[in-house]
Amino acid sequence: MFPLPPGTQALLWTNVIAFLLDSYLGGRLSQELALWPIGSDTAGGTGFLPWQLVTYSFFHEGFSHIFLNMLGLVMFGSDIERVWGRSRYLTYYFTCVLSAGLTQLLFTWATGSVGPTVGASGGVFGLLLAFALLFPRRTVILIFPPIPMPAWLFVTVYGVIELLQGVTGTQAGVAHFAHLGGMLGGWLMIRYGRRRR
Repeated sequence: MFPLPPGTQALLWTNVIAFLLDSYLGGRLSQELALWPIGSDTAGGTGFLPWQLVTYSFFHEGFSHIFLNMLGLVMFGSDIERVWGRSRYLTYYFTCVLSAGLTQLLFTWATGSVGPTVGASGGVFGLLLAFALLFPRRTVILIFPPIPMPAWLFVTVYGVIELLQGVTGTQAGVAHFAHLGGMLGGWLMIRYGRRRR
C-alpha cells in the first residue's frame, strides 16, 4: 500500500487540505462548492453551477466522512493506479465523480430535494468496482464485522446494500444513488476502454 503512488497521494492531500480549510472557514467553502440541485437557488441555496460536478467531491461533512472515504481511496486506489498508471487512474476517478454527480442531480430533480451533496464517495465507489474487476480474488476484510471475503463478493454485497438503502430511504442524508452512479460511470468507462482495445 505504501508508499502511495502520485495520483492517489495528490487526491488524498487535496481532500485533506480542502477539509481543513473548510473547517477553518466555518464551512463557507463547501457551501459554495458543494453540488447543489438544479433550481435550489430559488429555495435559499447557493444554486447549481457546472464546476460543482467536480468540486463537491473534495469536501466532507465531518471527520468520519473524510476518514472512511480516504481510507477507501488509499486501500483500493493505490493498487489500481499501480496497474493503470496515473493518467488513466485519474481520468477514471473523475469520470466516476462526474457520473455520481449527474446521478445525484437526476435524483434530486426527481425527488424535489434542495440540499447540497459533498464527498468523494462516488469516486471511491468507482474505485471499489475497478478493484473487484482487477483483483476479484483478493481478500478484503470488513471493519465490522471482521469477515474476510473475495473482492468481487465484497463489492457486490456493498452495491446491493446501497441499492436497497436508496430504494427504501434508510440512512437519510446519504447519497446512495450517487454512490451507485459512481459505480455505473466506472463500469461504462471500463467497458468502453475494453472495446477500444
